[in-house]
Amino acid sequence: MKVIYTIIVALVVLVVITFSLENTLPVRLKYHGLIDATMPTYLLVFIVFLAGVAFTGFMGIVERYRLNRAMAKLNRTIRELRREIRASEYPPLSEETTPTDTDQK
Repeated sequence: MKVIYTIIVALVVLVVITFSLENTLPVRLKYHGLIDATMPTYLLVFIVFLAGVAFTGFMGIVERYRLNRAMAKLNRTIRELRREIRASEYPPLSEETTPTDTDQK
């Protein structure tokens, strides 16, 4: 399994390197006078990719927080319902004793 993982990682690194070498032409970025920069195409692609990864990670954290809050609320409801069930149960009647061999003699 480790060999397969190493081969996959090596292939991904090879693709990234060849992509970088093939896309070195400069790209000029402008945005309403706020941004005026020139960078290689591959760098722009990598920056956008990493921004997407960061945004997805942030959304995952937000979703996990929301799910944890929902779980806590449901666990509180379960505890309250269990308390209600215990409170509504009748106390056990006195235990009936079964006759033993010595009682019958």
